[in-house]
Amino acid sequence: MNAPVDLVLASTSRYRRELLSRLGLPFRAVAPEVDEASHPGETPRALACRLAQAKAEAVAARCPGALVIGSDQVAELDGRALGKPGSVAAAEAQLTASAGRSVLFHTALCLVDTRTAAAVPALACDLTRVVFRPLAHAEIARYVAAERPLDCAGSFKAEGLGIGLFERIENEDPTALIGLPLIALARMLRAAGVAA
Repeated sequence: MNAPVDLVLASTSRYRRELLSRLGLPFRAVAPEVDEASHPGETPRALACRLAQAKAEAVAARCPGALVIGSDQVAELDGRALGKPGSVAAAEAQLTASAGRSVLFHTALCLVDTRTAAAVPALACDLTRVVFRPLAHAEIARYVAAERPLDCAGSFKAEGLGIGLFERIENEDPTALIGLPLIALARMLRAAGVAA
């Protein structure tokens, strides 16, 4: 169980790097370089699962002998995916649409073990329901100006000031909402022989 393993995070996300570091395992991060566009008719959950696996497999192809972690998160409102806003106006629009409503967050995880050719990727997908409280435009504008959540699906940072936007959060793993479900990942790593 304690043999050194080359653990690779297929992500450039600082949020995922910070989360993975909580497990106390040495790892390196490699950019997956995967097209993240959705396919016609693809559900937000299916998109998250496909991208998590595609990221892990893309990096695994370049990292023989490694355990490669891929993850992706897609926010869903009214059956449609909410992307990363990228601008203040888009973040404010997302939060306005979410105010007083429930938004689903599909956080998918894939672990590819390249140490053996016979390995089948391990897959999991956490579902988090975030119930937003009613929000006035001034509150939304103040929040976006203060935290600048322009690179976050759903336009908030639950680990920061964004927690004040919610009535409640419903899920099994609080780390999933930040971007990497550590409970499922630790389980996968133990199954692969890594003490986590």
